[in-house]
Amino acid sequence: MMITRMTFKVLVLMAALQVSASALAAPVLPQYSPHKSMGVGSCASSLCHGAVDKWTNSRILQNEYVTWSRSDKHARAYAVLLNARSKEIARKLGLSEPAHRANLCLDCHAHNVPAPQRGEGFVLADGVTCESCHGAAELWLRSHVERDARHEDNLAKGLYPASDHVARARLCLSCHFGTKDKLVTHKLMAAGHPRMSFELDTFTQIQPAHFRAKDRQVWDSVRIWAIGQALAAHELLEILNDPQRGRAGLFPELVLFDCHACHRKMSDGRYAGLRLGVGPGVVRLNDSSLLMVLQIARSVDAAGQQRLAQQVMGLHRAVAAGDDALVHARSVQATLAQLVPRISAHRFTDKDMRDILMGLIDGGLAGQYGDYQGAEQAVMALQAVSDFMARRGALHAAAVAPSMRRLITLLDKDENYSAAAFAKALQELRSSIEKGANR
Repeated sequence: MMITRMTFKVLVLMAALQVSASALAAPVLPQYSPHKSMGVGSCASSLCHGAVDKWTNSRILQNEYVTWSRSDKHARAYAVLLNARSKEIARKLGLSEPAHRANLCLDCHAHNVPAPQRGEGFVLADGVTCESCHGAAELWLRSHVERDARHEDNLAKGLYPASDHVARARLCLSCHFGTKDKLVTHKLMAAGHPRMSFELDTFTQIQPAHFRAKDRQVWDSVRIWAIGQALAAHELLEILNDPQRGRAGLFPELVLFDCHACHRKMSDGRYAGLRLGVGPGVVRLNDSSLLMVLQIARSVDAAGQQRLAQQVMGLHRAVAAGDDALVHARSVQATLAQLVPRISAHRFTDKDMRDILMGLIDGGLAGQYGDYQGAEQAVMALQAVSDFMARRGALHAAAVAPSMRRLITLLDKDENYSAAAFAKALQELRSSIEKGANR
Protein backbone atom coordinates (compact mmCIF):
# COMPACT_ATOMS: atom_id res chain seq x y z
CA MET A 1 0.00 0.00 0.00
CA MET A 2 1.35 3.41 -0.94
CA ILE A 3 1.96 5.71 2.03
CA THR A 4 1.30 9.34 1.17
CA ARG A 5 3.47 12.19 2.41
CA MET A 6 0.69 13.31 4.77
CA THR A 7 0.21 9.79 6.15
CA PHE A 8 3.94 9.57 6.81
CA LYS A 9 3.84 12.85 8.73
CA VAL A 10 0.98 11.57 10.89
CA LEU A 11 2.84 8.33 11.62
CA VAL A 12 5.98 10.25 12.62
CA LEU A 13 3.93 12.49 14.87
CA MET A 14 2.17 9.56 16.56
CA ALA A 15 5.46 7.75 17.16
CA ALA A 16 6.99 10.86 18.70
CA LEU A 17 3.95 11.31 20.94
CA GLN A 18 4.22 7.72 22.20
CA VAL A 19 7.97 8.00 22.95
CA SER A 20 7.53 11.34 24.70
CA ALA A 21 4.64 10.17 26.88
CA SER A 22 6.22 6.87 27.92
CA ALA A 23 9.63 8.34 28.70
CA LEU A 24 8.22 11.02 31.01
CA ALA A 25 5.46 9.07 32.75
CA ALA A 26 5.10 10.68 36.18
CA PRO A 27 2.81 10.84 39.22
CA VAL A 28 -0.19 13.14 39.23
CA LEU A 29 0.68 16.69 40.27
CA PRO A 30 -0.71 17.63 43.72
CA GLN A 31 -3.25 20.09 42.32
CA TYR A 32 -4.97 17.29 40.42
CA SER A 33 -4.95 14.67 43.19
CA PRO A 34 -8.27 12.85 43.75
CA HIS A 35 -7.68 12.93 47.52
CA LYS A 36 -8.58 15.69 49.98
CA SER A 37 -6.15 18.41 50.99
CA MET A 38 -6.31 18.92 54.75
CA GLY A 39 -4.79 22.41 55.03
CA VAL A 40 -1.59 23.79 56.57
CA GLY A 41 -3.06 23.60 60.07
CA SER A 42 -2.64 19.83 59.95
CA CYS A 43 1.15 20.34 59.69
CA ALA A 44 1.57 23.30 62.07
CA SER A 45 1.68 21.64 65.50
CA SER A 46 4.90 22.22 67.45
CA LEU A 47 5.21 18.43 67.69
CA CYS A 48 4.89 18.08 63.92
CA HIS A 49 6.43 20.67 61.58
CA GLY A 50 5.66 23.80 63.61
CA ALA A 51 8.65 23.86 65.97
CA VAL A 52 10.25 27.30 66.32
CA ASP A 53 13.77 25.86 66.25
CA LYS A 54 15.30 22.93 64.39
CA TRP A 55 15.37 19.60 66.18
CA THR A 56 19.04 18.71 66.56
CA ASN A 57 18.70 14.94 66.76
CA SER A 58 16.09 14.48 64.07
CA ARG A 59 16.41 13.60 60.41
CA ILE A 60 13.51 16.03 59.85
CA LEU A 61 14.01 19.65 60.90
CA GLN A 62 10.45 19.85 62.33
CA ASN A 63 10.31 23.65 61.81
CA GLU A 64 9.21 23.46 58.18
CA TYR A 65 5.88 25.22 58.78
CA VAL A 66 7.59 28.12 60.55
CA THR A 67 10.15 28.49 57.73
CA TRP A 68 7.35 28.47 55.14
CA SER A 69 5.07 30.91 56.97
CA ARG A 70 7.79 33.40 57.90
CA SER A 71 10.29 33.31 55.06
CA ASP A 72 8.86 31.58 51.99
CA LYS A 73 7.22 33.71 49.28
CA HIS A 74 4.95 30.77 48.44
CA ALA A 75 3.04 31.56 51.65
CA ARG A 76 2.22 35.03 50.30
CA ALA A 77 1.39 34.02 46.73
CA TYR A 78 -2.37 34.42 47.29
CA ALA A 79 -1.94 37.88 48.87
CA VAL A 80 -0.34 39.09 45.61
CA LEU A 81 -3.73 38.65 43.94
CA LEU A 82 -5.17 41.34 46.20
CA ASN A 83 -2.73 44.09 45.23
CA ALA A 84 -3.38 46.94 42.79
CA ARG A 85 -1.41 45.38 39.96
CA SER A 86 -3.40 42.14 40.07
CA LYS A 87 -6.67 44.06 40.15
CA GLU A 88 -5.57 46.03 37.10
CA ILE A 89 -4.57 42.86 35.22
CA ALA A 90 -7.99 41.33 35.94
CA ARG A 91 -9.68 44.52 34.73
CA LYS A 92 -7.68 44.63 31.49
CA LEU A 93 -8.41 40.98 30.79
CA GLY A 94 -12.11 41.55 31.40
CA LEU A 95 -12.33 38.72 33.93
CA SER A 96 -15.79 38.11 35.38
CA GLU A 97 -14.24 37.71 38.83
CA PRO A 98 -11.44 39.50 40.71
CA ALA A 99 -7.98 37.96 40.53
CA HIS A 100 -8.22 36.30 43.95
CA ARG A 101 -11.28 34.36 42.80
CA ALA A 102 -10.31 33.58 39.20
CA ASN A 103 -8.97 30.09 38.46
CA LEU A 104 -6.67 31.64 35.86
CA CYS A 105 -4.75 33.26 38.74
CA LEU A 106 -5.45 30.82 41.58
CA ASP A 107 -4.05 27.84 39.68
CA CYS A 108 -0.53 29.06 40.47
CA HIS A 109 -1.03 31.55 43.32
CA ALA A 110 -2.77 29.04 45.60
CA HIS A 111 -3.40 25.34 46.14
CA ASN A 112 -6.44 25.56 43.90
CA VAL A 113 -8.07 22.16 44.28
CA PRO A 114 -11.79 21.58 43.58
CA ALA A 115 -14.26 22.11 46.44
CA PRO A 116 -14.87 18.35 47.01
CA GLN A 117 -11.12 17.88 47.59
CA ARG A 118 -10.94 20.55 50.33
CA GLY A 119 -10.85 19.23 53.90
CA GLU A 120 -12.28 21.06 56.92
CA GLY A 121 -9.00 22.82 57.65
CA PHE A 122 -8.35 23.89 54.06
CA VAL A 123 -7.97 27.64 53.48
CA LEU A 124 -7.46 28.86 49.92
CA ALA A 125 -5.93 32.13 51.13
CA ASP A 126 -2.98 30.21 52.62
CA GLY A 127 -1.46 30.35 49.15
CA VAL A 128 0.99 27.77 47.84
CA THR A 129 1.01 25.42 50.80
CA CYS A 130 2.62 22.22 52.06
CA GLU A 131 0.17 20.11 50.06
CA SER A 132 0.81 22.13 46.90
CA CYS A 133 4.19 20.43 46.76
CA HIS A 134 3.89 17.31 48.93
CA GLY A 135 0.47 16.16 47.78
CA ALA A 136 -3.02 15.96 49.24
CA ALA A 137 -2.55 14.48 52.74
CA GLU A 138 -5.91 12.82 53.34
CA LEU A 139 -4.55 9.27 53.16
CA TRP A 140 -0.94 9.71 54.35
CA LEU A 141 -1.24 12.40 57.04
CA ARG A 142 -1.49 9.86 59.87
CA SER A 143 0.58 7.08 58.39
CA HIS A 144 3.66 9.20 57.59
CA VAL A 145 4.37 9.72 61.32
CA GLU A 146 3.89 6.13 62.40
CA ARG A 147 6.93 4.36 63.80
CA ASP A 148 7.02 1.75 61.04
CA ALA A 149 6.05 4.17 58.26
CA ARG A 150 7.49 3.32 54.85
CA HIS A 151 8.06 6.07 52.30
CA GLU A 152 6.88 3.80 49.49
CA ASP A 153 3.56 3.22 51.27
CA ASN A 154 2.98 6.94 51.69
CA LEU A 155 3.79 7.55 48.03
CA ALA A 156 1.11 5.02 47.15
CA LYS A 157 -1.33 7.03 49.30
CA GLY A 158 -0.67 10.28 47.44
CA LEU A 159 2.51 11.74 48.92
CA TYR A 160 4.23 13.48 46.03
CA PRO A 161 7.81 12.25 45.40
CA ALA A 162 9.44 15.68 45.80
CA SER A 163 12.82 14.07 46.52
CA ASP A 164 12.88 12.67 42.98
CA HIS A 165 14.62 15.21 40.75
CA VAL A 166 12.44 14.69 37.68
CA ALA A 167 9.19 14.74 39.65
CA ARG A 168 10.23 17.89 41.52
CA ALA A 169 11.26 19.59 38.28
CA ARG A 170 7.86 18.83 36.73
CA LEU A 171 6.12 20.22 39.80
CA CYS A 172 8.08 23.49 39.98
CA LEU A 173 7.94 24.07 36.24
CA SER A 174 4.17 23.56 36.20
CA CYS A 175 3.78 27.04 37.69
CA HIS A 176 7.12 28.78 37.20
CA PHE A 177 7.29 27.89 33.51
CA GLY A 178 3.80 26.67 32.64
CA THR A 179 1.98 23.74 31.09
CA LYS A 180 -0.79 23.34 28.57
CA ASP A 181 -3.19 23.31 31.55
CA LYS A 182 -1.98 26.58 33.10
CA LEU A 183 0.13 29.16 31.35
CA VAL A 184 1.10 32.82 31.58
CA THR A 185 0.12 33.68 28.02
CA HIS A 186 1.19 36.57 25.81
CA LYS A 187 -2.20 38.14 26.48
CA LEU A 188 -1.71 37.86 30.24
CA MET A 189 1.71 39.47 30.02
CA ALA A 190 0.33 42.25 27.85
CA ALA A 191 -2.17 42.93 30.62
CA GLY A 192 0.69 43.42 33.09
CA HIS A 193 1.83 40.02 34.36
CA PRO A 194 5.63 39.78 34.67
CA ARG A 195 7.53 37.73 32.11
CA MET A 196 8.27 34.24 33.45
CA SER A 197 11.97 33.75 34.10
CA PHE A 198 12.98 30.54 35.85
CA GLU A 199 15.87 28.14 36.33
CA LEU A 200 15.26 25.26 38.71
CA ASP A 201 18.49 25.08 40.68
CA THR A 202 18.96 28.85 41.01
CA PHE A 203 15.45 29.28 42.39
CA THR A 204 15.89 26.25 44.67
CA GLN A 205 19.05 27.81 46.14
CA ILE A 206 17.40 31.16 46.89
CA GLN A 207 14.33 29.57 48.47
CA PRO A 208 14.61 29.18 52.28
CA ALA A 209 15.51 25.53 52.81
CA HIS A 210 13.23 23.38 54.94
CA PHE A 211 15.20 20.15 54.62
CA ARG A 212 18.62 18.89 55.63
CA ALA A 213 21.08 19.02 52.75
CA LYS A 214 23.10 15.88 52.16
CA ASP A 215 26.61 15.60 50.79
CA ARG A 216 25.31 13.94 47.66
CA GLN A 217 23.25 17.00 46.83
CA VAL A 218 26.45 18.80 45.82
CA TRP A 219 26.43 16.36 42.91
CA ASP A 220 22.68 16.36 42.53
CA SER A 221 22.45 20.12 42.06
CA VAL A 222 24.03 20.05 38.60
CA ARG A 223 21.58 17.35 37.60
CA ILE A 224 18.71 19.43 38.97
CA TRP A 225 19.77 22.28 36.68
CA ALA A 226 20.16 19.95 33.70
CA ILE A 227 16.87 18.15 34.28
CA GLY A 228 15.08 21.47 34.66
CA GLN A 229 16.40 22.71 31.33
CA ALA A 230 15.45 19.55 29.47
CA LEU A 231 11.94 19.49 30.94
CA ALA A 232 11.40 23.21 30.29
CA ALA A 233 12.31 22.72 26.63
CA HIS A 234 10.09 19.62 26.47
CA GLU A 235 7.14 21.49 28.01
CA LEU A 236 7.52 24.44 25.63
CA LEU A 237 7.21 22.08 22.68
CA GLU A 238 4.29 20.29 24.35
CA ILE A 239 2.42 23.59 24.61
CA LEU A 240 3.35 24.53 21.05
CA ASN A 241 1.71 21.32 19.82
CA ASP A 242 -1.40 21.68 21.95
CA PRO A 243 -4.37 22.72 19.76
CA GLN A 244 -5.87 24.79 22.58
CA ARG A 245 -2.73 26.45 23.96
CA GLY A 246 -0.53 26.52 20.86
CA ARG A 247 -2.55 29.18 19.11
CA ALA A 248 -4.09 32.53 20.03
CA GLY A 249 -6.53 33.42 17.29
CA LEU A 250 -4.78 33.79 13.95
CA PHE A 251 -1.32 33.75 15.57
CA PRO A 252 0.55 31.05 17.45
CA GLU A 253 0.82 31.54 21.22
CA LEU A 254 3.52 34.20 21.19
CA VAL A 255 4.71 33.58 24.76
CA LEU A 256 6.47 30.50 23.36
CA PHE A 257 8.63 32.68 21.14
CA ASP A 258 11.58 34.99 21.76
CA CYS A 259 10.13 38.16 23.30
CA HIS A 260 13.01 40.33 22.17
CA ALA A 261 12.77 39.31 18.54
CA CYS A 262 9.92 41.84 18.44
CA HIS A 263 10.18 43.93 21.61
CA ARG A 264 13.08 46.20 20.77
CA LYS A 265 13.75 49.42 18.88
CA MET A 266 13.08 49.36 15.17
CA SER A 267 16.48 50.98 14.62
CA ASP A 268 18.22 48.00 16.20
CA GLY A 269 19.33 45.92 13.22
CA ARG A 270 20.70 42.89 15.06
CA TYR A 271 19.05 39.50 14.65
CA ALA A 272 19.83 35.88 15.47
CA GLY A 273 18.64 34.47 12.17
CA LEU A 274 22.17 33.82 10.94
CA ARG A 275 22.94 31.17 13.55
CA LEU A 276 19.49 29.61 13.12
CA GLY A 277 19.73 29.31 9.36
CA VAL A 278 16.76 31.65 8.87
CA GLY A 279 16.52 35.22 7.66
CA PRO A 280 15.67 38.43 9.52
CA GLY A 281 12.14 39.42 10.41
CA VAL A 282 11.18 35.98 11.71
CA VAL A 283 9.45 35.53 15.06
CA ARG A 284 11.79 32.98 16.59
CA LEU A 285 10.91 30.20 19.00
CA ASN A 286 12.28 30.78 22.50
CA ASP A 287 15.21 28.36 22.40
CA SER A 288 16.96 29.48 25.60
CA SER A 289 16.48 26.12 27.36
CA LEU A 290 17.27 24.21 24.17
CA LEU A 291 20.61 26.03 24.01
CA MET A 292 21.36 24.82 27.54
CA VAL A 293 20.33 21.25 26.72
CA LEU A 294 22.68 21.14 23.75
CA GLN A 295 25.57 21.83 26.15
CA ILE A 296 24.31 19.28 28.68
CA ALA A 297 23.97 16.62 25.99
CA ARG A 298 27.70 16.87 25.20
CA SER A 299 28.41 15.26 28.57
CA VAL A 300 25.39 12.98 28.86
CA ASP A 301 24.95 11.73 25.30
CA ALA A 302 27.75 12.93 23.04
CA ALA A 303 26.66 10.66 20.21
CA GLY A 304 23.11 11.99 20.28
CA GLN A 305 24.06 15.64 20.76
CA GLN A 306 24.75 16.24 17.08
CA ARG A 307 21.42 14.70 16.13
CA LEU A 308 19.63 16.91 18.64
CA ALA A 309 21.45 19.98 17.29
CA GLN A 310 20.31 19.12 13.76
CA GLN A 311 16.75 18.58 15.00
CA VAL A 312 16.72 21.96 16.73
CA MET A 313 18.05 23.68 13.62
CA GLY A 314 15.40 21.91 11.55
CA LEU A 315 12.73 23.06 13.99
CA HIS A 316 13.78 26.71 13.68
CA ARG A 317 13.76 26.49 9.91
CA ALA A 318 10.37 24.80 9.91
CA VAL A 319 8.91 27.47 12.21
CA ALA A 320 10.27 30.20 9.92
CA ALA A 321 8.93 28.51 6.79
CA GLY A 322 5.67 27.22 8.27
CA ASP A 323 6.56 23.77 6.95
CA ASP A 324 5.65 20.86 9.25
CA ALA A 325 6.85 22.80 12.32
CA LEU A 326 4.71 20.76 14.72
CA VAL A 327 6.09 17.48 13.36
CA HIS A 328 9.62 18.81 13.88
CA ALA A 329 8.68 19.94 17.38
CA ARG A 330 7.46 16.45 18.28
CA SER A 331 10.69 14.92 17.02
CA VAL A 332 12.75 17.24 19.24
CA GLN A 333 10.39 16.56 22.11
CA ALA A 334 10.81 12.80 21.76
CA THR A 335 14.60 13.18 21.83
CA LEU A 336 14.36 15.32 24.98
CA ALA A 337 12.11 12.74 26.63
CA GLN A 338 14.72 10.06 26.01
CA LEU A 339 17.47 12.35 27.31
CA VAL A 340 15.86 13.16 30.68
CA PRO A 341 16.38 9.69 32.25
CA ARG A 342 20.00 9.75 31.09
CA ILE A 343 20.52 13.14 32.71
CA SER A 344 18.89 11.91 35.92
CA ALA A 345 21.25 8.92 36.07
CA HIS A 346 24.39 10.79 35.03
CA ARG A 347 27.15 11.59 37.52
CA PHE A 348 28.57 14.92 36.39
CA THR A 349 32.34 14.99 36.81
CA ASP A 350 34.55 18.04 37.23
CA LYS A 351 35.49 17.69 33.56
CA ASP A 352 31.80 17.58 32.58
CA MET A 353 31.15 20.79 34.47
CA ARG A 354 34.16 22.55 33.02
CA ASP A 355 33.14 21.47 29.52
CA ILE A 356 29.64 22.82 30.13
CA LEU A 357 31.04 26.14 31.38
CA MET A 358 33.32 26.52 28.39
CA GLY A 359 30.60 25.38 26.00
CA LEU A 360 28.21 28.01 27.33
CA ILE A 361 30.86 30.69 26.97
CA ASP A 362 31.91 29.59 23.49
CA GLY A 363 28.26 29.50 22.43
CA GLY A 364 27.90 33.10 23.53
CA LEU A 365 31.07 34.16 21.75
CA ALA A 366 29.71 32.48 18.61
CA GLY A 367 26.59 34.66 18.78
CA GLN A 368 24.05 32.29 20.33
CA TYR A 369 22.86 34.91 22.82
CA GLY A 370 22.03 37.68 20.38
CA ASP A 371 18.85 38.35 22.33
CA TYR A 372 18.17 38.69 26.02
CA GLN A 373 16.41 35.44 26.97
CA GLY A 374 19.21 33.15 25.87
CA ALA A 375 21.75 35.34 27.69
CA GLU A 376 19.59 35.35 30.81
CA GLN A 377 19.36 31.56 30.90
CA ALA A 378 23.08 31.24 30.16
CA VAL A 379 24.04 33.48 33.08
CA MET A 380 21.91 31.50 35.50
CA ALA A 381 23.58 28.36 34.17
CA LEU A 382 27.09 29.79 34.38
CA GLN A 383 26.52 30.93 37.93
CA ALA A 384 25.02 27.61 38.97
CA VAL A 385 27.68 25.43 37.33
CA SER A 386 30.59 27.54 38.60
CA ASP A 387 29.10 27.29 42.07
CA PHE A 388 28.94 23.48 41.73
CA MET A 389 32.60 23.47 40.78
CA ALA A 390 33.53 25.70 43.69
CA ARG A 391 31.74 23.40 46.12
CA ARG A 392 33.64 20.49 44.65
CA GLY A 393 36.92 22.32 45.05
CA ALA A 394 37.43 22.39 41.30
CA LEU A 395 37.31 26.17 40.97
CA HIS A 396 38.23 29.17 43.13
CA ALA A 397 34.94 31.03 43.58
CA ALA A 398 36.73 34.32 44.29
CA ALA A 399 38.52 34.13 40.94
CA VAL A 400 35.33 34.14 38.89
CA ALA A 401 33.14 36.30 41.15
CA PRO A 402 34.01 39.69 39.55
CA SER A 403 33.31 38.39 36.03
CA MET A 404 30.03 36.80 37.14
CA ARG A 405 28.92 40.05 38.77
CA ARG A 406 29.70 41.86 35.51
CA LEU A 407 27.54 39.43 33.52
CA ILE A 408 24.67 39.73 35.99
CA THR A 409 24.86 43.54 35.84
CA LEU A 410 24.58 43.44 32.04
CA LEU A 411 21.22 41.66 32.42
CA ASP A 412 19.81 44.17 34.88
CA LYS A 413 17.37 45.56 32.31
CA ASP A 414 16.39 43.68 29.19
CA GLU A 415 15.84 46.95 27.29
CA ASN A 416 19.52 47.83 27.76
CA TYR A 417 20.95 44.44 26.80
CA SER A 418 23.97 44.60 24.50
CA ALA A 419 25.11 41.39 22.83
CA ALA A 420 28.55 42.91 22.17
CA ALA A 421 29.06 43.90 25.81
CA PHE A 422 27.82 40.48 26.89
CA ALA A 423 30.33 38.73 24.60
CA LYS A 424 33.16 40.86 26.04
CA ALA A 425 32.14 39.89 29.59
CA LEU A 426 32.02 36.23 28.57
CA GLN A 427 35.60 36.48 27.34
CA GLU A 428 36.60 37.95 30.70
CA LEU A 429 34.85 35.06 32.46
CA ARG A 430 36.69 32.54 30.30
CA SER A 431 40.03 34.07 31.36
CA SER A 432 39.06 34.07 35.03
CA ILE A 433 37.97 30.42 34.86
CA GLU A 434 41.27 29.43 33.29
CA LYS A 435 43.08 31.22 36.11
CA GLY A 436 40.80 29.89 38.85
CA ALA A 437 40.60 26.22 37.86
CA ASN A 438 42.15 23.86 40.41
CA ARG A 439 42.03 20.74 38.23
